[in-house]
Amino acid sequence: MPRERGENVVATNRKARHDYLIEDTYEAGLVLSGSEVKSLRAGRASLVDGYAYIESGEAWLDAVHIPEYTGATWNNHPPRRKRKLLLHKAQILKISHKVAPGGYTIIPLKLYFSDGKAKVEIAIAKGKKEYDKRQTLREREATREAARAVSARNHLGE
Repeated sequence: MPRERGENVVATNRKARHDYLIEDTYEAGLVLSGSEVKSLRAGRASLVDGYAYIESGEAWLDAVHIPEYTGATWNNHPPRRKRKLLLHKAQILKISHKVAPGGYTIIPLKLYFSDGKAKVEIAIAKGKKEYDKRQTLREREATREAARAVSARNHLGE
């Protein structure tokens, strides 16, 4: 059987970029059980409430919902268990030094398969205030209107 190639996205946290200011991103492997992998391959997962933390030199992902695999037997997994993240020690130290003083959190952005292995993209992020969110929406609307004006001008000139 040929090995998988490329990236197959299972779940994304679209609201994260709206609620947080993303500082830095990392790709981490996941320690999963067999039924979790099968459930992910079926395309079922939710990153909405998920977060990561560093505890005694190890990185953990918590509150990510991977539903039980229907074809599994009595040996199924709990949907919201904490899962170990596979990162290099240097990366874990860098993340913990950034998060330790406070103000920053570690959130999952994307859960995917890369060349057949389950990966999660985590980000060091700072929570946005309400006025920051409004400012981002204003900027997005302004760029959209500017693009429309340029497009309309180009169509009139032809």
